[in-house]
Amino acid sequence: MGMIVRQSASLFGTLMAGQGCTLAQGAVVRSEDGQVRIGHGSLFLENGVIVGGPRLPVAIGSKVVFGHRCLVIGAFVGDLCEVGNSTILMTGARLGARCMTGEGTLITQGTVIPDDSVVVGRPGRMIRRTSDADIERVLRLRGGDFSLPDGELTRYDYPLRRDHAMGRLYAYGNKHPRVHSTAYLFDSAEITGDVIIGEGCIIGAGVKIIGDSHGPVRIGNRVQILENAVLHLLPDTSLIIEDDVIIGPGTMIHGCHIGSGCIVEPGAIVCDYSRLGKNCVVTAGSLVKQRDEFPDGTVIEGFPGRLSGRADGTLAMPAWALSMEAVRALEKTG
Repeated sequence: MGMIVRQSASLFGTLMAGQGCTLAQGAVVRSEDGQVRIGHGSLFLENGVIVGGPRLPVAIGSKVVFGHRCLVIGAFVGDLCEVGNSTILMTGARLGARCMTGEGTLITQGTVIPDDSVVVGRPGRMIRRTSDADIERVLRLRGGDFSLPDGELTRYDYPLRRDHAMGRLYAYGNKHPRVHSTAYLFDSAEITGDVIIGEGCIIGAGVKIIGDSHGPVRIGNRVQILENAVLHLLPDTSLIIEDDVIIGPGTMIHGCHIGSGCIVEPGAIVCDYSRLGKNCVVTAGSLVKQRDEFPDGTVIEGFPGRLSGRADGTLAMPAWALSMEAVRALEKTG
């Protein structure tokens, strides 16, 4: 049995995967330069995202189970782990073998978690070692078999193709999305209603941008909105994203104003009526509450988010971001 890819999963690039590895509905894997490896019998559930690239290799062990909406951004996960729903593993994080994470856990950049740990929180902290009861439960979920399969991983090539001219665009009443001809929408991106997208934007796989009867969505030039992000708004708001903003995978952006040059890291949430100045950073898994406002050059961290530092000047593009050159390289995979 080779890798199992469900119908609405999206894979791009070259990856190495083991026998019986399964990618569920809505999962997205982006593997630039073949930098994603997934072991035998591992299961990655619905709407999760894996991103690997030259500066962020991903290595996932065998018989690992990821819950729904997990994000793996250039991280290492050991064999036989149980990764809770909406866990975020950031660049360089290492989760040892037989670890368990609680729902919504954030493993921050470069954090190393030892084998046999139970980890919870944002940021994640080890609260105890795995118990005999934990091991018994995981063993039941593995059909009573903790053995790790032998054999080499298989190479799979998934060149990026677009079956639609520009993602999937839907009218809402008499409101139609308007997308600049130089923008690049992945095929599974869906744009609805009163939405305007500027030149040179990249709208990633599984992104949902919804400008229905509630109000307008306006997205500037050279904006990136990456895998499985959702953008929406309340009835009496607008959603404004200025030029050169990068919005990471698995984010929720709702009825806010995001200034030019901002970076919203994977798994973050930005709520209605909030406002970010220019060149702000919302760190991975953080929450910007309703009506919060932050000035230019602010680093926002926490749940809820608070000012944790300054980001002076133009921000460097994160390793997990895309570029038009990377998009073209994915088209030539294999």
